Amino acid sequence: MIARTIASVSTPPGTSGVAVIRVSGPNAADVAVSLIGSVPEARRATLVTLKDPARGEPLDRALALWFAGPHSFTGEDVLELQVHGGRAVVAAVLNAVLAVRGMRPAEPGEFTRRAFENGRLDLSEVEGLGDLLQAETEAQRRQAYGLFAGRLTSEADRLQARLLPILAGVEATIDFPDEGDVTSAALNAARRDLAGLAAEIDALVAGAARGEKVRDGVIVAIAGPPNAGKSTLLNALARRDVAIVSPMAGTTRDSLEVHLDLGGVAVVLVDTAGLRETADPVEAEGIRRTHERIAGADLTLWLCSGEPGAVLDQARGDLWRVATQIDRGGAILAPADHRISALTGEGMAELVDAIAAFAADRAGGEPAVVVHQRHRLIFEETAGALASALALASWDDQPELVAERLREGLAALGRSRGRIGTEAMLDQLFSAFCIGK
Repeated sequence: MIARTIASVSTPPGTSGVAVIRVSGPNAADVAVSLIGSVPEARRATLVTLKDPARGEPLDRALALWFAGPHSFTGEDVLELQVHGGRAVVAAVLNAVLAVRGMRPAEPGEFTRRAFENGRLDLSEVEGLGDLLQAETEAQRRQAYGLFAGRLTSEADRLQARLLPILAGVEATIDFPDEGDVTSAALNAARRDLAGLAAEIDALVAGAARGEKVRDGVIVAIAGPPNAGKSTLLNALARRDVAIVSPMAGTTRDSLEVHLDLGGVAVVLVDTAGLRETADPVEAEGIRRTHERIAGADLTLWLCSGEPGAVLDQARGDLWRVATQIDRGGAILAPADHRISALTGEGMAELVDAIAAFAADRAGGEPAVVVHQRHRLIFEETAGALASALALASWDDQPELVAERLREGLAALGRSRGRIGTEAMLDQLFSAFCIGK
């Protein structure tokens, strides 16, 4: 029989003031009795001496917390031990925990998966928790916490509550077709209500791009010919030496990324290979990748003393002309959006402020409801079903088709909780979590 009780260190590896060891499952009480001598009082921190059950010698003085299922994170009995964070202490306590009968080490994300399987979290809340663990900026934190706190679930429930009476009204006309005037009036009212609901869902879908930008970052490509100062600008913006700076053309042959927090918004700077004609196949591959990064960027900073030419056609996002090396009387663009010297700092503050404002415009404001691709596809499917219903010319003649489209919309909204899905998708999601979560 496979052991069902799991244990793991939930804090990062290395020396620290405190480390947390988490146990979840039916044998959690056995662990408490073996190491502490009894099960601590529920939901109250208790100072205990942990002892090795095999030798009886003390391992550490720790705080123990007991959460009886189902009132715990996982929905099972959970024991948490807050021990001193020395490597030897953590290893000794964890080994003693795993030596108890019925114990095994936790897999990545297994605590959270049990919370999902036991109904403590739905899938959108799990996704929010994953984003919260990875959040690096204030905008990412706010958006992730909203998802973790059930914002998407609440919105889906609200939309379902709006859609259900519309469906009920349509189905009532199918069940009672003899009341002609009443039936037409009811269908007209239902159609008006559905049009308003469809507009709300379309707005949520439109906000999905902003949600993805908050999570993944606003992409800013730094492009231009060789020796235009691209790598120097990247290092100046990053405030550290990320890219190699050399007067030799073709030094940068692949894209380098730097992640910044500008005004609470994630920005990804991409240093690209210089654009020029070359017979070097390695440099040519770097130039090909540069064109790809420009095409996928939200903003391209074009560094050179001339016009961007064909690059302007490739840039799907905004493009700013940046005059560089102005301390040396270089790059005089006509016109130039910004004039800078990455060495002296002249014009740099204004450029950083402008990039921060651009990022805030793309990813700022209130946290988006639709954050992940899965969410967007669900709401797009819902919007498509409602649009199909509204596209039917005569609801009086086709109420059954209308009702079927509305039921498709309801079914799509119901998938936001993630109770209908493939095992492979769940495996991939939870595997991205750390061992102790």
